[in-house]
Amino acid sequence: MIKTMIDDNVFRSKFIELREQVTEILASISGCHGFDHTERVLNNARLIAKMENAPDIQIIECAALLHDIGRSEEIASKGKHCHAAFGAKIAAAMLEKMRFPEPFAIQVAECVRKHRYRRGVQPETLAEKIVYDADKLDSIGAVGIGRAFYFAGREGAVLHNSAAEAMAAPEYSHGDSAYREYLMKLRHIEGKLLTEAARKLAAQRAGFMHDFFEQLNRETDLK
Repeated sequence: MIKTMIDDNVFRSKFIELREQVTEILASISGCHGFDHTERVLNNARLIAKMENAPDIQIIECAALLHDIGRSEEIASKGKHCHAAFGAKIAAAMLEKMRFPEPFAIQVAECVRKHRYRRGVQPETLAEKIVYDADKLDSIGAVGIGRAFYFAGREGAVLHNSAAEAMAAPEYSHGDSAYREYLMKLRHIEGKLLTEAARKLAAQRAGFMHDFFEQLNRETDLK
């Protein structure tokens, strides 16, 4: 097994510098994927790693911090470009410039590349699974609801629509409501998490989200 851990004092100094760079890069990103989202993902990752007794905490922390570093490219392309693939290249270059060991940088970049889990790019190591789960946890529960409405509002979508209308609406359209996001994606996240720790954390969040949209349907007389 390749040794990737760095002296803790050296790592903490480098991590502070890396955090400053990421904060600056993400400053122009919208509230859904701004640095506050990255901070929550980092906190989720640390919690999951502790619950899972993960050995590669330094890799996990760096990958969580860098997971959305390519987000601006995807936003600009309206989803045509994958921020995970683009971000992995940026992450590797940033870590190389800061003189992180090459094996360390490679593993961090792989976590970033696989955190989206699309098109067969599947998280395999525990570190990759934790970063994936940490990101997905921030998409459900009260925070997930807030982010869904923020995105819908940014795109000029309706406040709420029926399930039939939501499911028939294309992405980035007037019908791309928070409810559509819930029906198409968010309600399925709990079942797609890869670690036992994340599934435990997700259970209450998923239940709250389900109850919220049921109440919204009752108040608007929509189903």
